[in-house]
Amino acid sequence: MAKNNSKMSREEAGQKGGETTSKEHGQEFYEEIGQKGGETTSEEHSQEFYEEIGQKGGETTSEEHDKEFYQNIGQKGGENSGNGANKNSASNNRH
Repeated sequence: MAKNNSKMSREEAGQKGGETTSKEHGQEFYEEIGQKGGETTSEEHSQEFYEEIGQKGGETTSEEHDKEFYQNIGQKGGENSGNGANKNSASNNRH
């Protein structure tokens, strides 16, 4: 853990600081700084930036996952969008 001279490594100091911050602040704090960070990133980067990181993320995901992964997330997406089980009940109400 700590080095022989009782000094913390940067990693240990960072972890300790993160734990202290977590104890002192609630979920709202993290939501607020996340919102601010997202707004700043949006102001500083163009649409091209988001297209590029989306492309990279998609390529990485496709390299790391198989066909079954995409089938599962597609099914979950369909169920959550209202196009799953509720689709038939909507058409039944057209009498």
